[in-house]
Amino acid sequence: IGHPEIFSLVFTTKTQEIFNCRVDEDVTEENCFKLIKKEDIIQDLKTRATISDFHPVKKVVLEYPGEELLVVFDAKFQYGQNFYFVASEEAKENLLKPPETAEEKDDDKEEENREETLEVHPYKPPVHKPWVSLGSEKEVEEESVKDTVTKIKYMISRVRRKFGAPITFTDKNASHVKDSYVECTSYQDKTFSIKMLEKDVGVQIVPKVREASTQTKWTYPKNAATQYFPRQLSNEEKEESLSSEKLKEFLTSVHLRMEIALQQNEIMNAFFDDWKALAEDESSSGGKPDVYLKAYQSFTDLRYLKDRTISCICWHPTIYGIIAVSARVWLSYEEQVNLSDKSLLQQSVILFWSFFDPIHPQLMLECPEDIYCFQFSPSDPNIIAGGCINGQVVLWDISQHEEKLQNAKTVADGIKVTAVNMVNASILNILQYIYMSPSLMQVQQSSTEPPLVRYCAVSSIQNSHKKPVTDIHWLPDYFEDNRMGATFENRAEICVQLVTCSPDCSILFWDIPATKLPEQPSSEKVKEEEIFCMPPDVPDTFKHLDLCWKPLIKINLRKSDTNTEYSPVRISLKELHYHYKTSEKVQSLNTLEVPAKDNPYTEMSTPSSKNLKVLENISTDFFVGTEDGEIVYSNWKMEIDSDSAKPHTQKYTIHTETINTLQRSPFFKDIVLSVGGWNFAIWKEGVTNGPILQSSCSAGRYTAGQWSLTRPGVFFIGRDDGNIDIWDLLRKTHEPSHFQNISKSVITFISPWIASPKQHFLAVSDDLGALHVLEICQTLSHPLRNEYANVLDYFEREVKYLKYCEQEFQEYQEFQ
Repeated sequence: IGHPEIFSLVFTTKTQEIFNCRVDEDVTEENCFKLIKKEDIIQDLKTRATISDFHPVKKVVLEYPGEELLVVFDAKFQYGQNFYFVASEEAKENLLKPPETAEEKDDDKEEENREETLEVHPYKPPVHKPWVSLGSEKEVEEESVKDTVTKIKYMISRVRRKFGAPITFTDKNASHVKDSYVECTSYQDKTFSIKMLEKDVGVQIVPKVREASTQTKWTYPKNAATQYFPRQLSNEEKEESLSSEKLKEFLTSVHLRMEIALQQNEIMNAFFDDWKALAEDESSSGGKPDVYLKAYQSFTDLRYLKDRTISCICWHPTIYGIIAVSARVWLSYEEQVNLSDKSLLQQSVILFWSFFDPIHPQLMLECPEDIYCFQFSPSDPNIIAGGCINGQVVLWDISQHEEKLQNAKTVADGIKVTAVNMVNASILNILQYIYMSPSLMQVQQSSTEPPLVRYCAVSSIQNSHKKPVTDIHWLPDYFEDNRMGATFENRAEICVQLVTCSPDCSILFWDIPATKLPEQPSSEKVKEEEIFCMPPDVPDTFKHLDLCWKPLIKINLRKSDTNTEYSPVRISLKELHYHYKTSEKVQSLNTLEVPAKDNPYTEMSTPSSKNLKVLENISTDFFVGTEDGEIVYSNWKMEIDSDSAKPHTQKYTIHTETINTLQRSPFFKDIVLSVGGWNFAIWKEGVTNGPILQSSCSAGRYTAGQWSLTRPGVFFIGRDDGNIDIWDLLRKTHEPSHFQNISKSVITFISPWIASPKQHFLAVSDDLGALHVLEICQTLSHPLRNEYANVLDYFEREVKYLKYCEQEFQEYQEFQ
């Protein structure tokens, strides 16, 4: 301590023998110095490398200026080890030749005086010598106390006129004070507090000693083999065994026990997991289960999703990990009215993402305008229908790129594909593209850019919606509608009809007819062939519908009291409880060897309506959510005048803003969830008194909602602050059972998906163009015992309570 030029070392017996510094032989406590050549130490470092005792001070040895190094035997371990060496020449000289003390000088002078008694030396003044530092100043500096805390300064002031003022002391009677006692007790001033920063404590640890012994027996393994054969009895032996008294006695003794055991197996399940049931009972009785949404994947694209909001999310029905999203630009009211101001060259696409490549999209669908909603066909997942911001309905066929989606895990990031980028489907825009530069007609995609698929058909803009298509659904494959609103059986079992709604107060039913081109005059047909040429990479599945597709039925919603129209933004039909098929038909579509002619839409034929059976049990009732927050219940099966139906409607005003979600429960066909504004409501079809459950106003706006696909009493609500509210009707009905923050922006869409029985996902999009895929925990994905029956019983109780309240209200009015 305090001597930086001294380095302590541990010399092993081998090192002592090499440098001839053996303890008590070559060096002792009295003769403790040993000079070792620098070359010998360097040679030892080269020979023994890291095992050399000089390796810790290798750098100091190499930088030493002298030829010999002084090594000192530290018998008393003053510096912590048995040896230390000096790393400076000055310190080495001071140790080998220490300065003489005054007493030694006096002794020398006395001896000289004795020898030369007659000799007289003249007086010589002491010569000033430079001071040699041995490290004492560092020790003094380390032991010195320095002020590290800033001193507190106090200034006490007083008004000048009070200086020298007379002081008067008076007596006070103790009886005038409460309890007849006056005391000035001390108190702790919180302004000043002294914290103990350091404390010296002595601790000694004594190890516990325990003796134990064991003995193991080791046996080496041996290879062993055995062979057996069944014992077979002859017919005589079998008859003798069956007729023996011993067997009869055995069967008689165990008969009663076996009968009881069989009865118990019928009464209760012997393989029932009591521990799992116990955990479910605890969670349902008020415990705190582990409820969470785990972040699994996140997708975004700086080119196509920048400054856009995701408007719709759809999972691929049959391919694992494929999810499609559409985006649109936020438009003000003036921009929505004047959609012509939008640039025609602004590219709008539907992006297909894969779990195995979160950076690059796997596929892009070209859109004539921004897409508000789209859906996969239940009959063939390669067919996609979407609704545009300008009111048109678009069809895509991605069967040519199905192999790429299936091999998204192994295929490279991009494939060079040349696609014609048609931005609008009208004849006028096609003419504009023909006269534009060829660079706009073809987009050569790089190896990392996904293929761009052009739409197969787009509806006629004159017969489409006048405002954006806000909701779209495929009708089930077991019935069809005609122009009179009647429902017939669908023998082909292919989804060929769509229903769309728009704020232009109309609901349109679209039919995909057979591949028969409409008759046209020869002159018009020649002109059209000259103007329009289908690009070679676009499938001709719906070529006969492009630009001439018209709706089958048009329904205008009108208010019966004021003769004004509703503006539907969401629609829910009772017969839309279809599930995507996993039968052999769809599986054959997913194989790689399927030719193009196996597409069910390419070989469609028009059946005769005379031979089709009229379906009377098909419900044609539907719910509609409007821009004003109203819920409308109506029926489309009416007599139609001039292609428009005017059905009788029922209106309910529950929400204060636009309805953003109107969805039926996947477990109950007559239960509908509506979300809009600051609350949500649950409706039961057939109950005209109002919703069976209505939430109170929340702190933030509800922007999206979705039922759980596996639990009947659970649904998810998205809010404008980026949170997801998880509602469990079996736990709480007045507030969400759990909430979790997903994004910093508004939640725009929610879509659940079941990947496997043990893996459930929830796709959530926000206003910033980001898609978050969350993994649903087991508590939210696995239903509880008898959950379906309990939720159904809850809905029935609410219906009875609603009827009871209405009855009481009617009696009260009659009494008044």
